[in-house]
Parts: sequence; structure tokens; C-alpha cells
Amino acid sequence: MSTDGVFDSFTSTGRHLLQAKKACPVNFEFLNYTIITSQCKGPKYPPESCCSALKEFACPYAEQINDLTTECASTMFSYINLYGKYPPGLFASECREGKEGLACPALSPSASASASENANGSQQLIRNPWMLVMAAIIAAAMLL
Repeated sequence: MSTDGVFDSFTSTGRHLLQAKKACPVNFEFLNYTIITSQCKGPKYPPESCCSALKEFACPYAEQINDLTTECASTMFSYINLYGKYPPGLFASECREGKEGLACPALSPSASASASENANGSQQLIRNPWMLVMAAIIAAAMLL
């Protein structure tokens, strides 16, 4: 009985989608989320306050959050939603500064240079927060 390769592409795609992600080097569990929860409050969740708070919290970790081979983005958004009890997709729908993502402000000189600039010296971005949130939602759904 020949399968004519019908199942070959399915298994290849399945393995790719279910590959385990690397552990996040940042321990988001014990970070202080007060900057977000104190500034981003419902029922209206003002975008200016919520997005600036998200940037202030997340920008030092932009490199790790943007690495979609790790669990960093899903872990961070899980804890943000746990502590803030935010509606699903709040930050993804409200926090957009263009197609490149959220621009992180330059950090003080005492802050780590690697957190504020990449190897080319350009400003760090939190790339496509809506995509990061979707990755977090998909990862959470796969765990159910």
C-alpha cells in the first residue's frame, strides 16, 4: 500500500509547528509589573498610558521578547495579563507605532548598552506586539 507522500508533508509540518521553544533567559515571574498595572487601568484602558507603560516595562527585554524561538514573549504577556487582568488582545490592538513595532527609547548611559542598541547601533524595537501576543495565545492554547 503506497501513501504517495500524502502523510509526509503533514508530519513535517506538524513537527515544525510543535517544536519546543527554548526557555526564556529572563525570569518574568518575579519582575515588578506595577509600572503597567498602575498606569493601564480599566474600564477604558487609555492607549497612551497602557502603551507607554508596556514600553517602559518591556523595552529592556526587547531582544529576548523578539526572539520567537524562546518562550519570552508568551511568558511576559501571560504575567502581564495575570497581574493586570486585561482583556485579551488589549496591547496587540492598541499598541502600534508602525509596521516595524514599538520603538524603545534610549536608556540612560548607566543602563546596559545591549538593551538599548543592537550590534549596528540602531534603536531597539519591540517588533509587532500583535504578533507576539498571537504567538502567546497559540502557545497557551496548545498547552490546554
